[in-house]
Amino acid sequence: MLEVRDLRFSIGETAVPKHWHGGGRAVSIFFDGLSIFFPAGERFFVASVRAHAQYASADLKEEVLRFAAQEGIHGREHDGYNAHLQAHGYPVDRLEPQVHRLLRRAQKRLPRRRQLAITCALEHFTGMMALLLLGDPRNLEGAHPAMQRLWQWHAAEESEHKTVPFDVFRAAGGTEFERLFMMVVTTLFFWAKIAQHQCVLMHADGCLFSAREWWRLFRFLFISPGGMRTIARTWLSYFKPGFHPRDLDDGALLEEWKRSYAQSFAHG
Repeated sequence: MLEVRDLRFSIGETAVPKHWHGGGRAVSIFFDGLSIFFPAGERFFVASVRAHAQYASADLKEEVLRFAAQEGIHGREHDGYNAHLQAHGYPVDRLEPQVHRLLRRAQKRLPRRRQLAITCALEHFTGMMALLLLGDPRNLEGAHPAMQRLWQWHAAEESEHKTVPFDVFRAAGGTEFERLFMMVVTTLFFWAKIAQHQCVLMHADGCLFSAREWWRLFRFLFISPGGMRTIARTWLSYFKPGFHPRDLDDGALLEEWKRSYAQSFAHG
């Protein structure tokens, strides 16, 4: 059963520097750009799953409630994170409404089950994030401790609840065509927005035309630790016949996170 952890990171109150990642400015901005997605994204995920909860078994309905609680806390903490970015001069107040409008258009124009298929696709991306952040400490090497804890906690809970939207989608009669088609569409929009956020934030930071920063980001993503290579392989696994999110073998990583961090979080 999912555990709801009401953790508070108070990023704006912990003297986190603007460039908090050991990989440098562009790498910090890469993570910051992801954070801008989460408040609106988490609300979209919860709404799409709840819209189909009537198809779930009693046990799955309980997991839906816990899924919604976890995602609500994620959104709250990333609201604080994003306020911290805004305070550092990044135009979060311009980028966040764009994410919100994109998801609102999806809600207005797409059938509800396809919205749930989008959630399944994006939960696969966050599941990949869990594999990277929990499985290879180099991805957060040199990061400010508060940011390291936030990203590892978020990754762990994404690992923990990744099966819930998928199981609801199956229970609601979701088809393989819907699942795979919406993954392709979602991937195109997702990476387009990632690229936009990276460029806008780097421009605001004054490093958009820094060859050094672009090289450091490229090296981080594709060479060492090279998480994009893992993402490419794991993304393709979604297209295997009979795929299920539990096929992402990260259970041991989740248990290790629980042993290493949960107790310290519980005591503040």
